[in-house]
Amino acid sequence: MPRKPRVSITGIAEHIIQRGNNRQRIFVDNSDRRAYVFWLRKYAEKFNVSIHAWVLMTNHVHLLCTPNSPKGLSLMMQSLGRQYVHYFNRRHERSGTLWEGRFRSSLVQSEIYLLQMYRYIEMNPVRAGMVNEPQDYHWSSYQINALGKLSRLLTPHPLYVSLGITGEQRQRQYRYLFQENISGKQLHEIRQSANKGLVLGTDEFVTQVERLTGHTLHEGKRGRPRGS
Repeated sequence: MPRKPRVSITGIAEHIIQRGNNRQRIFVDNSDRRAYVFWLRKYAEKFNVSIHAWVLMTNHVHLLCTPNSPKGLSLMMQSLGRQYVHYFNRRHERSGTLWEGRFRSSLVQSEIYLLQMYRYIEMNPVRAGMVNEPQDYHWSSYQINALGKLSRLLTPHPLYVSLGITGEQRQRQYRYLFQENISGKQLHEIRQSANKGLVLGTDEFVTQVERLTGHTLHEGKRGRPRGS
């Protein structure tokens, strides 16, 4: 079955997954990670994309971002992908492809699913057994969103800002979200939506997006996530 057409709508957050080809490493060391973050910030600024959360794993990357211009997100990812592959091949004396085809994405309904997506992304190193707590992993946005570390890359989403009046209040409320584990059902919904190009949202939200875009962007039963 052909992959569903990618849908990107100005002002609506998206979950992005970029994987290495055949699960190969895309980061050999921290110099590689710093290079990726540098170009991510450069092209996010150039194409007017707000980055809300991220994690750099060994062979893939998760991003939560909002495009603020038409085609901005695709242009950002295309430019980032080309630039990083050129850098990676030159530095590590290799040639050929690095990425597993095109990046994967799904629209995320802010009111219900967005904070769940923050948590899913920043808990990746814990689920992978790389660290015991999310704050122990340097290459994610958790230290920024939860602990107030400064970043030139991150732009807080309005829903994150609404967690509190001050930065300390927002960080405290954000840390509180991580006291509850993501259920297996929620993990399945998030992964399926990105891998298959679906919309992560309620029936009403998905229907609105489908009417707006003219594409079918759901699969199976939809609805409010358990425990949200």
